[in-house]
Amino acid sequence: MNTSERLSATLNFEKPEDRGAFAETFFPWTLTVERWLKEGIPEKFTADYLYPQAKDRSRRYFNDLMTDPVYEYEQFLGLDGVKRMSFRIPFKCFDGQVLEDTPEFTRKLDEDGWQRRYYKTRDLVQEVKPVIVEEEDWPLLKERIESELEHYCSDEKLREIYGKYTDGHRRGDFSIRFRASGFFWTARELLGVEEHLIAFYEMPELLHEINDFILEKYLEYFDKIFSLIQPEVILFEEDLSGVNGPMISPAMFDEFVGDYYKKLIPFLKKKGVKNAFVDTDGDFRQLIPNMLAAGVDGFLPMDVNAGMDIVEVRKQFPGVKLIGGFNKLAIAEGKEAIDKEFERLMPVIRQGGYIPGADHQVAPSTSLENYRYYLGCLKNVMKEAGADAPRKACISRQQHVCSAKIY
Repeated sequence: MNTSERLSATLNFEKPEDRGAFAETFFPWTLTVERWLKEGIPEKFTADYLYPQAKDRSRRYFNDLMTDPVYEYEQFLGLDGVKRMSFRIPFKCFDGQVLEDTPEFTRKLDEDGWQRRYYKTRDLVQEVKPVIVEEEDWPLLKERIESELEHYCSDEKLREIYGKYTDGHRRGDFSIRFRASGFFWTARELLGVEEHLIAFYEMPELLHEINDFILEKYLEYFDKIFSLIQPEVILFEEDLSGVNGPMISPAMFDEFVGDYYKKLIPFLKKKGVKNAFVDTDGDFRQLIPNMLAAGVDGFLPMDVNAGMDIVEVRKQFPGVKLIGGFNKLAIAEGKEAIDKEFERLMPVIRQGGYIPGADHQVAPSTSLENYRYYLGCLKNVMKEAGADAPRKACISRQQHVCSAKIY
């Protein structure tokens, strides 16, 4: 069983040969990597190495900048091969420039079109003006995006960037986890958090115009991209919930988000994309039925400290697929906390349809020693993936969950 087959089998509630997929939820946090550089990982894995800047403007949008560096980093740690890449509609199509420079701060126009003040004597960045203030700003931005697509997102460039992964993926050497901005996330990035929520009431037509445009471009470009590669997972970044629940009602989700997924996800499945996931922090339990009705297959990262207990979620929604769900703070606490967390998650691991991983990026409070222990345990417990035993796996509190090490 190759890497691609193993990941698909794990998410499809099957019992993979030897073990389930062994993968982390997200790419690494730079502050955490800075700590681990001092604790033993190869010195080349700096933030600049893992997350290089785009020298070719096309790669802002056809983005595989982290794909190979993060893959190499995760291979060093012994994880299964996952190649992470994305397509970004060119909303971030501005050339950064300094608009004002004072002894106290520098006001800049950033790449994403926001104006921000960067203070010189304190660690503070203040948002001054969003990309869209009035409805009249949208046609101008849309025109700029269309120009950017014409100049930097040609079919030739698309094939050059994504096509180099076709053969390896077809052989099953690695799985692909593809990212795209969702229908809630994107408008918030353009208007600002509060302004976006007010717009649901005061400028609903604008939100629909933005999402109609997003859908149009996704249908156009995903048709080409997913003729070259067929990701095991596409995840849509939404972050539409907080610790106290969703930011919008189920009815608003259906109208402004879900209806667009209903048009997009069946198209993705026809192109060969295996699973459509939503990436949202916080407590979004109230919206799970609506998301599933819109065609979403699963969720990540399942934020434990916001109340997203995957054991309870799976009881309510037996067919939902999950990635993440392991309390990242437990990794920092050490072996006993790690063991207890795996014990908590074992019923869902055995049910299948679940790839355990940190419920967000692993925090810089985590030592490399504890993370290595966590990885060893994770690889070991995935031997139980999809076993669907009638009783909870017995794990001795007197012994650590796993003695197997990947080093």
